[in-house]
Amino acid sequence: MPGAGSPSQVQRSQRFSATAGTRTLRLGTLHGRTGTCAPANQSTKNRFGLSDNPPYMAPRPTWKGYLKVSLVNIPVKVFPATESAAAISFNQLHAECQTRIQQKKWCPHCDREVTNAEIVKGYEFEKGRWVVVEDDDIQKVRVESTRVIDLVQFTDDTAIDPIYVDRAYYLAPDGGVAADAFAVMREGMAGKAGIGKLALYGREYLVAIRPQKKGLVMYTLHHDAEIRSIETIEELNSVPTKVRPEEMKLARQVIATFESELNLKDYKDDYKEGLRKIIDAKIAGEEIVAAEVPEPPRVVDLMEALRRSLDSVSTEKKTPAKAKIAPAAKAKAAANGKKRKTA
Repeated sequence: MPGAGSPSQVQRSQRFSATAGTRTLRLGTLHGRTGTCAPANQSTKNRFGLSDNPPYMAPRPTWKGYLKVSLVNIPVKVFPATESAAAISFNQLHAECQTRIQQKKWCPHCDREVTNAEIVKGYEFEKGRWVVVEDDDIQKVRVESTRVIDLVQFTDDTAIDPIYVDRAYYLAPDGGVAADAFAVMREGMAGKAGIGKLALYGREYLVAIRPQKKGLVMYTLHHDAEIRSIETIEELNSVPTKVRPEEMKLARQVIATFESELNLKDYKDDYKEGLRKIIDAKIAGEEIVAAEVPEPPRVVDLMEALRRSLDSVSTEKKTPAKAKIAPAAKAKAAANGKKRKTA
């Protein structure tokens, strides 16, 4: 029987196509069945020569309206500040034939499939009783926040607890005429955050807006009623309120050894990269050997653990950079082998 990576099982007639700005790898046959794999949004090319970065597309605004401060109204556009395109996503397949599963909308009363044109929105006001809400009804909601972000309060930009932050958006002027007023307000808000409301995605959000570089960044915030009190965590009741001074001193010394200027670009998604390697290996028909992750040792003597932490940091700082080359070379050689070990 041919191996998993033989031409009879992973055919050489691989077809590559670009759809909606993303490249899809279509395998002729994988383990005797058809399948597809969409590479993640990475900055390098994978083993098949495909760039994992889709063509650049300018972001589209999700909202247009006015930023209001007292009697000043500035036309603005709202853009998402984050994206999920870089995440690896999966489709649900039928295990027997590897065909993508369809999610059908079924009415149990009429015992038949229904189309989108037959579906309406309903609000259950009593058990088993609904009132139908049409799109025209929703459009009749005419609160100011559907068209205007009215900043009714300003505070120091450090006054907002990060636990309240939901999502981030960028604000930009809508049109050249608005650019001057936008720039003046941005400079005037230096060190401050404006608080207001915005109706977005079918609900009204509390928002905070502050300057960032050439524009303004807006955070949608959770309302106070949505935040769970830390007092509700029962496990915290057993945590002592006072600690031993000598232990606290050592803990601060350990923390100080890791202090440095923060640059979040230094951090990468290791889990996504590991998953990407597994997908590529399965496409190539390679055997996957998962590396064991050791359990962290239980801390019995805190003082001893803190001292060892300080010693290990000191040792690492004294170790020459060349000493790290050998393990890296071994890892590279192992990755070139047929059997792939994944972290």
